[in-house]
Amino acid sequence: MPVNSFDNYSMSWKPDKNALKRPFYKSIAALLEQDIVNGYLAPGTKLPPQRELADFLDLNFTTITRVYKICEAKGLIYAVTGSGTYVAPNASRSITISKDKTTNLIELGFVASFEQTNSMIKDSIQKVVEKRYLEQLLNYNDPTGIPHQKTAALNWMEPFGIHVDQEQIAIVSGAQNALAIALAALFEPGNRIATDLYTYSNFIELAKMFHIQLVPIRGDQYGMLPAELEKQCSQLNIHGIFLMPSCSNPTTIMIPDFRKLELAAVIRKHRLLLIEDDIHAFLTAGTIADYQQPMFNLLPEQSVYICSTSKSICSGLRVAYMVFGEALREKISQAIFNINVKTSSFDAEVITELVLSGNAEKIASQKKQLAQYTNQIYKEYFPSETNVGHPLSFYRWLPIQGHNDSVQLESDLKERGVQVFHSDRFLSGQTTRNHYLRIALASTNSLEELQVGLEIIKRYLL
Repeated sequence: MPVNSFDNYSMSWKPDKNALKRPFYKSIAALLEQDIVNGYLAPGTKLPPQRELADFLDLNFTTITRVYKICEAKGLIYAVTGSGTYVAPNASRSITISKDKTTNLIELGFVASFEQTNSMIKDSIQKVVEKRYLEQLLNYNDPTGIPHQKTAALNWMEPFGIHVDQEQIAIVSGAQNALAIALAALFEPGNRIATDLYTYSNFIELAKMFHIQLVPIRGDQYGMLPAELEKQCSQLNIHGIFLMPSCSNPTTIMIPDFRKLELAAVIRKHRLLLIEDDIHAFLTAGTIADYQQPMFNLLPEQSVYICSTSKSICSGLRVAYMVFGEALREKISQAIFNINVKTSSFDAEVITELVLSGNAEKIASQKKQLAQYTNQIYKEYFPSETNVGHPLSFYRWLPIQGHNDSVQLESDLKERGVQVFHSDRFLSGQTTRNHYLRIALASTNSLEELQVGLEIIKRYLL
């Protein structure tokens, strides 16, 4: 190795040589990820050229190449040909959101689904166990779902406005699995998908895994702006669009029917593939007067409609329904087999039993009642911030002032005993001047615990 001449050289990132362990490429990649996630390397920072970093560390150039490839695959950095390597815009936000394992925290970050209703599931599980065809639920047959399970799925989605043949529906392992299947089946690396500026964080992570570029589109209180979508489609080769019309995560915005019609016209004109994540339809259809239909009905041949039962019935039973146009059926079916082979027929049978017995509707009704209670409690603490968005949302979107450091804010509240997520986690594009907290209302063990958590947040923001 050459004699190192970079100890006093100005570099944007100098990993601690004393912290390195073999294999060096894994150790350096871990240090880079740590410094990005902790906010020491800001989004947009240009990293040292690979040869400079290799010389600084007295390592082989190919070692640093492996480091950068690992971090790029994780979405932490990206390379611009002829320019260099940069920290990704949303890398420091630790995009993937999952339930925190720290038991002493009040959980207002991860959005659960009022798990206290799970006690209503036990009898249905026992009935499934006692069915004469139980063994058939444990095999590889019917990879897209057993026919009578699909019939139950169509019954469940009928109030939402979904009316299709069984050949146009597949049962998969939850909404996240459905999104992965849609991306794998219908898009290629380098494709572009239009999204809301603030969108579902796990979709951002999936797009990174599939090397799909997200194009943020501005919106208003009614959702994505059609004129902005048209503008971006005219300037870029956009292949698809991702929307959550019934209650957008994280903003809680519901897209009214007039806006759906406007967006559908743009989507149709530019032949975009629509991924419609409608997991909150059960909160909206028949409850909100302006709900008329899913966007799938406006664009049936270029849409994938996703209806998960995780929020409406039971999050532990990973079951979601995918509805698609006939033109997409072969690609979707092939992706399901390649990714899943098949979904658990046992889990799907429990959901089927709940739907056909009417107990699913009872569970959903109780969840809506709990959502009403928790939103009323939220309004007591933040009365001026409840006029926008779905009134029964399982989470709220709170504007905040003077707390621009997302990592510090989340850390401060964690020290005070509350897990909460800053809006930077949900950005599909560059950082904005506006900042929010997404506050989960459906995850605490009791309403009293929710009140304590909201009080802590309110005092911190004062």
